[in-house]
Amino acid sequence: MNKILIPVTVAIVAAVIFFVPPIKGLGEVAKIIFFHVPTAWVSVVAFFASAWYAAKFLRTNDFTVDKLSARAARLGFVFVLLSTVSGAIFSKLTWGAYWNWDPRQTTIFVLILIYGAYLTLRAAVADEKVRAKVSAVYSLLSVLTVPFLVFILPRMYFSLHPSPVLNSAGRVEMDAVVLIVLIAAVIDATLIFLQLMKFGRS
Repeated sequence: MNKILIPVTVAIVAAVIFFVPPIKGLGEVAKIIFFHVPTAWVSVVAFFASAWYAAKFLRTNDFTVDKLSARAARLGFVFVLLSTVSGAIFSKLTWGAYWNWDPRQTTIFVLILIYGAYLTLRAAVADEKVRAKVSAVYSLLSVLTVPFLVFILPRMYFSLHPSPVLNSAGRVEMDAVVLIVLIAAVIDATLIFLQLMKFGRS
């Protein structure tokens, strides 16, 4: 891990605990968004990165690129699980149950199944060349579902989920301190993902 990222991450955690005020209508419980939103964001970034490397592999047949595509998909899967778990904790504390089959919970569950199948596929195919090509095609097809499952479909139905940072009216309605710390947390999580891409194993 980059030496700069560690103190930055600690500073953000401290800011969330000691400086961020309770969020209107949700109280202290909603501070979980500083973990939930960044992990959700990084999962989307990771899945698109996996598809980008997959397309590059199909053009170049470079197996190093295939490994990067697989690494991004694995990290995306881990981050989407972290986002789902944190969302379930928030659900329990605010709605009384870990899982309500809310539209956002349902679509994220489908996304987990899609990328879980990707990882299963890679594990099932022994031949490196076949595995790389099949995985690349699967990654490119899978990423087409991400915008619909994360951004579009959940907004088409009533949801218990709190309004996102940018609400339906296209305005940001959030305390300035909350917004600044949240943006910092998203950037920090993204940089952590980049470091894991650089130093992780395929």
